[in-house]
Amino acid sequence: MLHANGSLLTVDVGDRTAETTNIDDELEEFVGGRGVSTKLAHDRIPFDADPLGPENRVYLASGPLQQSSMSFTGRMNMTGLSPLTDGLLSSNAGGYLSRNFVGTGHSVVEVAGESDELLAVHVTDEGVEFEEVPELAGATVPEVTEEMNERYGLEAENLVTIGPAGENEVRFAAAMTYDERAFGRGGLGAILGSKNVKCLTFEGDSAPDVDLPNEDVHMDVHRQAATSDDIFRRQGTTHLVQVLNDNFSLPTRYFSEMSFEHAEKINGDRVEEKKYKKAACSVCAFACKLPTRDEERGVETEGPEFETVMSFGSNSGVGDIVDIMKSNGLCDDLGMDTISCGNTIAAYLASEDEFGNVELIHELIEKIARREGVGDKLAEGIDRIHEDLDVENWTVKGMDFAAHDGRVVHGQGLSYAVANRGADHMYSTLMIPEYNDVIPAEGTAGKADFLIDHENRNAVRDCAVLCQFGLGRVIEEEVFEALFEEDYEDILAIGDRIVNLERHFSNQRGRDAADDRLPYDLPDLDSSIQEYYEARGWTDDGIVPGDLVADFAQAAGD
Repeated sequence: MLHANGSLLTVDVGDRTAETTNIDDELEEFVGGRGVSTKLAHDRIPFDADPLGPENRVYLASGPLQQSSMSFTGRMNMTGLSPLTDGLLSSNAGGYLSRNFVGTGHSVVEVAGESDELLAVHVTDEGVEFEEVPELAGATVPEVTEEMNERYGLEAENLVTIGPAGENEVRFAAAMTYDERAFGRGGLGAILGSKNVKCLTFEGDSAPDVDLPNEDVHMDVHRQAATSDDIFRRQGTTHLVQVLNDNFSLPTRYFSEMSFEHAEKINGDRVEEKKYKKAACSVCAFACKLPTRDEERGVETEGPEFETVMSFGSNSGVGDIVDIMKSNGLCDDLGMDTISCGNTIAAYLASEDEFGNVELIHELIEKIARREGVGDKLAEGIDRIHEDLDVENWTVKGMDFAAHDGRVVHGQGLSYAVANRGADHMYSTLMIPEYNDVIPAEGTAGKADFLIDHENRNAVRDCAVLCQFGLGRVIEEEVFEALFEEDYEDILAIGDRIVNLERHFSNQRGRDAADDRLPYDLPDLDSSIQEYYEARGWTDDGIVPGDLVADFAQAAGD
């Protein structure tokens, strides 16, 4: 089976040491990306670790396809014990980092320990250098890029950086690359902040050999990406704003309403009007990114994408796309997940009856990132503060909801309930077949097997670190088989192992069926959750039996 090659580089920022380990066996079994990172995190992070303590570790990993010329492969994976959800969490980001990363000769870089000084960690194919950078304390993401460029000629595509939010351990702080691409959900940037790592840089010319025998498949995918007339190439995911508002649901005013009267002012057409050039990720011909600009108001950013339009637009009661663009840009500069930041601010607006107050929203973004005033409270995320705000807790396992509304697409609601990441739409993307009438949107009964297939497939997607746009449009089952040179069911078995490892880790931290809940009722939800457990081979309490992980896991700390 196709898998990444390259070593594990463990960087201990406390001891200022670097060690290289052969992980060929792990790569053969887990491919790369999210899979190998989850395996390493499960085995090497103590089950009782504090997410913001020195025993937590964070993993950056490529997959095998980052050494191909195929579209939809310009991505990287990041994994750690989430400060927001308290479970293992993986996120991936696009841009141009991946090719520079694999040039160092490593397939995984593990950051461990805790530095007593703010650091820039420079990883090359010749070794690792630790640079103390106290002068960069409080610097924004673009400011760090500018400094690394002046000192070393490094570009945004060489860097993984945290802004003030990461330094201040905001629980939804992002790690940023290419200045505007985010390892967004779950607070992975806060882990780097807890370790006093301001940025990591990657460069080299020593990419390990990877056997990529299916060049014809790669070129066919690339050709289809280049010639597609898909609206997502013009409007990114913001095309969905009007479609969901008119036909399904667009969460509005902190999830209290399900459509927004100003949707036409913040939809994909408005974003496309502000788009001033094309942009892509590394080697990708789909070119779906959204560089946007409003010259009159002096706002320039990349995006916003659909989820940001929801969180800072409809869910915050804001009906001006330029205001949302500014919120997006502030979050990128300060290093925060736009979904969680926007939703948390929406919760505060609900508590203060201030929906639509744009000046307050932009002020709160700054205050959260720097933990100033009320921002210190909001930096903890909705799950930890909803009682103080006297608002409903719109989270699952600490993760606030994405825009795809499980109250309307019920299988996606089931997914939110059971997913190891909580209310994150990318874990299963089950809303896609529900929107497209492949399966009915209403009801949860009978959807467990379908959900499991999607979870497993997406886990393998994240092992190869493929873009969801490719998976949903060009890379169907037969292409998956051709890429991996393996039967589809055997490919899905890898995803099954990953989901089980994530769940097993959470079980060891005290998580069980009591955490698989929603803040709203759905038809047959309880029985459908039990159906899901049974199909996964878990107990009625949502526990992974030891024999499901015994062959490929070891207890952390052994």
